[in-house]
Amino acid sequence: MALQCGIVGLPNVGKSTLFSALTRIQGVAANYEFATIEPNIGIVDVPDPRLQVLSKLVNPNRIVPTTVEFVDIAGLVKGASTGGGRGNGFLGNIREVDAILHVIRCFEDPNIVRSSGDVNPVSDKEIIEIELQIKDLDSVNAKLSKTERAAKAGDTKAKEDLEVLKRYKSTLEQGKNAFLVPVTEDEKRAVADLFLLTIKPVLYVANVDEAHLHEDNNHVIALRKAIEAENGQMIKICAALEAQISEIDDIEERTMFLEEYGLKESGLDKMIRASYGLLDLITYFTAGVQEVRAWTIRKGWKAPQAAGVIHSDFERGFIRAEVIKIADYDHYKTENACKEAGKMAVQGKDYVVDDGDIMHFRFNV
Repeated sequence: MALQCGIVGLPNVGKSTLFSALTRIQGVAANYEFATIEPNIGIVDVPDPRLQVLSKLVNPNRIVPTTVEFVDIAGLVKGASTGGGRGNGFLGNIREVDAILHVIRCFEDPNIVRSSGDVNPVSDKEIIEIELQIKDLDSVNAKLSKTERAAKAGDTKAKEDLEVLKRYKSTLEQGKNAFLVPVTEDEKRAVADLFLLTIKPVLYVANVDEAHLHEDNNHVIALRKAIEAENGQMIKICAALEAQISEIDDIEERTMFLEEYGLKESGLDKMIRASYGLLDLITYFTAGVQEVRAWTIRKGWKAPQAAGVIHSDFERGFIRAEVIKIADYDHYKTENACKEAGKMAVQGKDYVVDDGDIMHFRFNV
């Protein structure tokens, strides 16, 4: 299953530099507003050391990681919700993604233009969110009018939806995001057709300079405090440094470069994994001589659903799943050894797949 994350932010926060480093597509970053007009799209492998563990044990012909799709959405500006800048087009791009990576500038550099004065990450966060909230409020109000008419005509479902829509309206009018509205899973259906922008999960990406990779500056501290109320997730990254790292192909040389900066992994790897986990996604593996492959599923999925991401026939004709935990595979070294040691479990339709399971499906259609 594909996951698409939209990278958003005000102009000149390092968004396109970050995207270029992610996908090694050069030439999109520039020191002026609207360097990115149409959204660039890049598909990036999810780093997972467990693939290398399995590869050493199985020695397959190929290794296939799971992926995340990143969309570099052009810089938003104040007034985008009413057509400012390239407003509606950009907001439409955001509507299509599953999750939002909000890049926020947390560094000082007089050579990089900031049209609205001094660096202020909290203000930057609010500018983007207000534009998205205004657009969402327009969508909710439009549906609210239609639903009120249906409710007055005696439509029971419309009456239920009306109360839910009023909750969303009230929250958005208070300058809060739609994901903060207290609703049940059933009640969310009242706004499912609206594809609200602020209902999407958000990862805040604080773009810092090299000097503050290991120690928070005042900008980062202020941003952390601002997202506390919404239990927001945040990671720190230096886009300029990541651009340098992305140019190093040799693994040993890259490792040495990271060690010079006191890093165990690149910020991009951390960001990719955080993006992957933002929607409660997990990975299971299939392992054989032909290939070792990672598969993406949602946390809580049962074995037949997991089988369905390989092929719909696997889900339709599901009989059972043979499951080995990766720690057991690493310990016993082979599938047969795991089986002989009683470490291969035979699971039925109600088995909830764990992150890292190695699975083989039996099916009949």
